[in-house]
Amino acid sequence: MKKAYNVEILSVGTEILLGHTTNTDARDISLMLSELGINVKYHTVVGDNPRRLADCIEIARKRADIIISTGGLGPTCDDLTKQILAKSFGLELEMHEDEKACLYDYLTNRGYSKEMTENNLKQAMLPVGCTVFHNDWGTAPGCAFTGDDGTIVIMLPGPPKECNAMFRACVMPYLRSLSDEQIVSHAIHIFGMSESAMDQIFRDEMNAMTNPTMAPYAKEGDCLLQVTAKAESVEKAEEMMKPVIEHVKDVLGDIIFGIDVDTVEDSVMRLLQEKKMTFAAAESCTGGELAKRFTDIPGASEFFLGGVTTYTNEAKAKLLGIDPKLIEEKTAVSYEVAKEMAERVRALLGADMGIGVTGLAGPDGDGVHEVGTVFVSLATKDGTYVRELHVGDRRTRSYVRRVSGNYIFDMMRRYLQGLEVIKEN
Repeated sequence: MKKAYNVEILSVGTEILLGHTTNTDARDISLMLSELGINVKYHTVVGDNPRRLADCIEIARKRADIIISTGGLGPTCDDLTKQILAKSFGLELEMHEDEKACLYDYLTNRGYSKEMTENNLKQAMLPVGCTVFHNDWGTAPGCAFTGDDGTIVIMLPGPPKECNAMFRACVMPYLRSLSDEQIVSHAIHIFGMSESAMDQIFRDEMNAMTNPTMAPYAKEGDCLLQVTAKAESVEKAEEMMKPVIEHVKDVLGDIIFGIDVDTVEDSVMRLLQEKKMTFAAAESCTGGELAKRFTDIPGASEFFLGGVTTYTNEAKAKLLGIDPKLIEEKTAVSYEVAKEMAERVRALLGADMGIGVTGLAGPDGDGVHEVGTVFVSLATKDGTYVRELHVGDRRTRSYVRRVSGNYIFDMMRRYLQGLEVIKEN
């Protein structure tokens, strides 16, 4: 960019303020801005109140070079973001005929009345002279303009699917166009090391770096190291980053599960495609989450044969054929039962690999194991691998499920790459 911009994300919506809706828009935009080497300085949430929204805009103008708003662009009476932002910057709204036509087509093609209501037409009213971001994922277009004071204003719809897609497809190219430099970023994804441990390893180097730069970020159950470079061309930026990335790979080795992949299961999916292998899942405490995470990936049906959720001891015996005496003797939360689950679901569905997970997600224990005790297992033609986890008794059930899934997917990843399957952290 031509300067180091300060960015404020202004999330508009009473439902966010009251906690009824999780503010994923701000998180996703921040992550995508980090790919451009742009740091967000402030996140602000405000309800659908004209006066308070105007106050927040005035505060943002004093401390941010770029204001990115989400929400409040729809047809209802409390969707006021456009009107208040335009008024704050002394701009009028005008009907954008192309967007009006697109809105008409969108509604009529879905069986709505050909008579567009005034509140629907409101979505095609945009600030005079703005750059329009057409919404291919919904009805309300986004837009951008630069105020007389040089503040760049970007408005995006609130629904996460629309906001995320519009930012990547429209806003990122728009922001790149503001600069003579090309900004390139790669995310090195790591499983098996904390953000604080990474900081200890690379702290001196990160403090000494100016271009390229490195920055660690924690995620739920794993973390990443973002490497970013600025140069006159993409090729030059890539060339600048290459030795940095190679150095990180040399230092961290096989705990890196991918570069520019979203999740460890995405990495597993790619390896399954390469190896032309299949797997099946037997789940207890994760309640089907592993199957969901994998089937969220397009094309998963080619490699994931299916799964069973055996939440009770009776289901483990009836669906998987595990001996009730084994469960009674060892308990359901045990090395032996996890091993049986993986082996039996592999045989049941004829998969190359079977995975099993059983444990205590909380909030109550079983009198034997602490909450957060989980056994994950991987059955293969080369043998069965079982790992005991202690995720923590102060974590939420969703966290225990998420991290347990990360461990079993990483075991799969390591097996498919020919690495030591269970590597102690």
